[in-house]
Amino acid sequence: MTQNHAFPPLIGDEEGRFRIRIVGNSGSGKTTLCKELASILNIPALSLDELHWQPGWKETPADELREKVEDFIQQNASRGWVIDGNYSKKGGLIVQERATDVIWLNPPLLLYFPRIIIRTLLRLMRLRPPCRPGCNERFREVFFSKDSIIWWCLTNHRSSFERNSALMEIWGLGVGSRAQKMRRLGGWGAELRDWLKSVRELARNR
Repeated sequence: MTQNHAFPPLIGDEEGRFRIRIVGNSGSGKTTLCKELASILNIPALSLDELHWQPGWKETPADELREKVEDFIQQNASRGWVIDGNYSKKGGLIVQERATDVIWLNPPLLLYFPRIIIRTLLRLMRLRPPCRPGCNERFREVFFSKDSIIWWCLTNHRSSFERNSALMEIWGLGVGSRAQKMRRLGGWGAELRDWLKSVRELARNR
């Protein structure tokens, strides 16, 4: 789908700064990758999930979330940043336009669906902190609600693929018609590991 091998691991801007957006289905590893890239590149990180969810699973209004995203981007304009999350109607499009690099995590559902089940069970048993303070998961909501993160992950896999495939037609490296900056990382983990190795080498040589 892409010609990733023909491009450096990250594009960046003309001054060597990286503004990275990470997209993908729930459970695909966006936040984990966001934190790892922030550490490797020494740039600030932001998770849109953390902005979106307030205690008691209340949703941040769209205007407020977009304002917080804009503030984060402006405050870190001189350093670069990495932001994970979709939320296209609540700030994601702002991130998409400002990013120098867009990373689409697209592993097989069989790889990450068990991972999100285990993560959710650990949160239910209070063996892992909630995704946000005050947003504890409950058994009934996890297994018997249409808003369950497990149900969302399962049913959103196809739509996430279609949505990001459409973005690849616009932004994709070697594919897109606009600023080519979107990269798909799929497979069972080797592709992501190899790419991160290249990012570390890039960071060491800066």
